[in-house]
Amino acid sequence: MKLEISPSIGTGLPDFFRPLFWSYDFDSLDPVKHKKTVILNTINYGDLKHWSWIIRFYGREVVKDMLAALPATELRPQARNLAGVFFGLDNFNYAPRGAHRRR
Repeated sequence: MKLEISPSIGTGLPDFFRPLFWSYDFDSLDPVKHKKTVILNTINYGDLKHWSWIIRFYGREVVKDMLAALPATELRPQARNLAGVFFGLDNFNYAPRGAHRRR
């Protein structure tokens, strides 16, 4: 799926994202190339301003599909609950425990 980026949004992350990516080289982050990282960190640590930006940049369905494909454990429990309500996700990707046990 090719992203169609609105020229008014620009091509890099806005500076207000910098605190969410303290452990990354912020200036090297490319929101298209590093889509999973941007969405994951934004959902886990961002506020409404950050969430609104990723929805405008990627589109609601792209964010929803990315969250549905992620292992549920990659999302903080509070963020997972809010994202579930906000994006209408009933089920997250939970890995079954004990399904491949060796005997």
